[in-house]
Amino acid sequence: MTGNPDKGSTIGAMFGAAAAETFMGLPSAGTHTLPKGTGAAILGVPSATPYPSVGAYCALAPQAIRNAMAGYAANLEHPDFDHGEPMLGFTGFSAVDCGDLDCDPDDPTTARAKIRAATRGILNAGAVPLILGGDDSVPIPVLAAYTGRAPLTILQIDAHIDWRDSVRGESFGLSSTMRRASEMEHVAAIVQAGQRAIGSAQTGDLLDARRWGATFISARTIHEMGIAPVVEAIEPGSNIFISLDVDAFDPSIVPAVIGRAPGGLTYWQVVELIEQVAARGTIAGFAMVELMPERDLDGLGALVAARTLCNVIAAIRRQSERAL
Repeated sequence: MTGNPDKGSTIGAMFGAAAAETFMGLPSAGTHTLPKGTGAAILGVPSATPYPSVGAYCALAPQAIRNAMAGYAANLEHPDFDHGEPMLGFTGFSAVDCGDLDCDPDDPTTARAKIRAATRGILNAGAVPLILGGDDSVPIPVLAAYTGRAPLTILQIDAHIDWRDSVRGESFGLSSTMRRASEMEHVAAIVQAGQRAIGSAQTGDLLDARRWGATFISARTIHEMGIAPVVEAIEPGSNIFISLDVDAFDPSIVPAVIGRAPGGLTYWQVVELIEQVAARGTIAGFAMVELMPERDLDGLGALVAARTLCNVIAAIRRQSERAL
C-alpha cells in the first residue's frame, strides 16, 4: 500500500498541526503592544539597505523560516530533545511573533528608521528582540536601537568579517555591519567567529578591525579547538547581541546562501556556542540573516535556521529562569 500525497504527506498532517502564520504557532503581537511579561519577540525584517546590484535577495527568508517549523505548531509543549524540555519550558516564559516589517528596498533610510523604532518597542517592553532578516545590513539599525542601554558585546557568527567602510558609495550595506557597529558608543566589544574563505574585506579592513580590538576565531580554529576560544573571548556577565549570518554554517546543511564555501560550522557547534554564551552572560538580542530561500534545497537551510531559532528561544528562556 502506498501513501496518498493528496491527504497531505507532511509532519503537520501526521500530528495534527494546521497551517501556522507565526513561528511555531506563537501568539502574534505588535512591536509596541507586547503583552506584559513577554520574554522574547520575533520580528521579520525582509530588507534594510540592499545593494542595488543584487536587491533584497533575502526578503523571503522570514516566512521561509516560519514555514519550516509550521508542521510542529501542534507540538509546542512537547519535549525538544535539542535542549531536553519544551522550548518554552514550564515556568510561564512567553514568546510572540510580531510578523514582518513593511520595508521598501528602494527607501533604505525609511527602512532603517522603521527597524530602529520597532526594535526599541520590543526593548522598551522588556523583551529580547529576535530578528529574522533580510540581508546582513539588517543588524545595523537593530544595534542602533540599543543606544543609551547597557554596553553590548557583539558575537558575530559569520563566514565574513563585514568591516568595509563602504561598497560603491553605500556605508550601511551588508559588508559594513561590524564597521558601523564599532562606531556605536554602546558597543563595548566585538567577537567574530567562523570566518573562512574570501569575502569583501580588504587587508586594511582587517587591520582596522584588529586595531579597534575585535577578536577573530576562524572556522578552522573552531574545527581544531572547539568553541571554547570563542566563549572565553567574551567577558563573563556581558550583555550579548548575537548576529548570526547563516553562511557561517557549512553549505552541506545550509545551501541557501548567496556565496557558498566549504568548511563551515556544524549545527551543533552553533547551538552549543549559543548555549554556552548564554550561560556566560545574558543574550540581549539576536539577529539571523542572509538566508536565501531561492537557493535552498528542499527547505533544508530554512529548517536549520528555524531549529537554531528554537534553541535561541530556549536559551533565553533558561536565562530568564535563572533570574527568578
